[in-house]
Amino acid sequence: MNAPLLLRDVRLPDGRAGQDLLVQDGRIAAIGPALQGPADVEVIDGRGFLLSPPFVDAHFHMDATLSHGLPRVNDSGTLLEGIALWGELKPQLTQEALVQRAQAYCDWAVAKGLLAIRSHVDVCDERLLAVEALLQVRERVKPYLDLQLVAFPQDGVLRSPGAMANLKRALDMGVDVVGGIPHFERTAEQGAASVKLLCELAAERGLPVDMHCDESDDPLSRHVETLASETQRLGLQGRVTGSHLTSMHSMDNYYVSKLIPLLAEVQLQVVANPLINITLQGRHDSYPRRRGMTRVPELLAAGINVGFGHDCVMDPWYSLGSADMLEVASMGLHVAQMTSQAGMRACFDAVTVNSARILGLQGYGLAPGCFADFVLLQAHDPVEALRLRAQRLLVVRRGQVLSRMAPAQARISLPGEPPRTVDWLRP
Repeated sequence: MNAPLLLRDVRLPDGRAGQDLLVQDGRIAAIGPALQGPADVEVIDGRGFLLSPPFVDAHFHMDATLSHGLPRVNDSGTLLEGIALWGELKPQLTQEALVQRAQAYCDWAVAKGLLAIRSHVDVCDERLLAVEALLQVRERVKPYLDLQLVAFPQDGVLRSPGAMANLKRALDMGVDVVGGIPHFERTAEQGAASVKLLCELAAERGLPVDMHCDESDDPLSRHVETLASETQRLGLQGRVTGSHLTSMHSMDNYYVSKLIPLLAEVQLQVVANPLINITLQGRHDSYPRRRGMTRVPELLAAGINVGFGHDCVMDPWYSLGSADMLEVASMGLHVAQMTSQAGMRACFDAVTVNSARILGLQGYGLAPGCFADFVLLQAHDPVEALRLRAQRLLVVRRGQVLSRMAPAQARISLPGEPPRTVDWLRP
């Protein structure tokens, strides 16, 4: 068991300043001013900076990450070319390379304070190489990162021969969540049928559901309605997530006024992916060009839990990214115009507490009894953290320091003036 740890003088996301946090036996033992620890406690000075629970990515594709340029670059940058590229790459995949890339990404994640990820893994390859690889990675990283896997029939569970059998095999192997992609089936009817089949499978096995749903600019792509209906029929309330829901951006307002209460009624959870939604949607538009991201403020106002995901990093769909969930949250607040103080804090929650709820993480948070998992950010509040993409000064898991970063600052020497340090924090 790790030695006790005492953080002095930190700020909490709720605004409390001058707080100490005592860690014992891998859990938070106490929070408050002027705490005392045991004789063998390690003391770290938080210097008044923001202490946050760890970042959580509610939607990612780790089987594809860091594969940018394989077998070639996505020249158009479109969703459909990315899917075609992934189809070209799958026959060339090796388990060793998949593990190596995923492990490298997990290292990036830890350094950025990202300690929990829900990753969709393609099950349309008969070999299930990606499933085997990510199950192996899940075990390797278990001491320091929660990796949750979704059985994802990338090519459509009805459209792709053998996909349903492969999906069941993946679940038998230990994959955690049932996935789907109804809008990619051949017809709307088959899409609805796939939602029904997959929700029934999840109910039968007692598993959560997380479907890529209506990732389209088509306002008539309405599979989330079926997903909500099946959630109610099968008693899956609180266990179902609709990811993307970008068609809602283009839907008729009257229809949405009926749809959102239905989602709230069945406790459907939602994941938006701001970086990818703003990049891939609206590609058929000239001007004005749609933003594409789902209606995050309206969903939140209805009491629906909304998290954000990174979705892609350096893969066939997105050539950028660095495992930085503050970048994701920042794009989310810009796209959704959530620039009120409450709106910006809600975007910070979307990459922390909201996404932790989607993953069903136990012991998550900054309260006595919670696991001692947290990130010390070079900022004084969540809004400043978003503005600065704040440096992760300290990353801790179960009371063990996993990563340290030096403060971000510059030493400037201007003509006629003495040298001084600039750190971009508010005066």
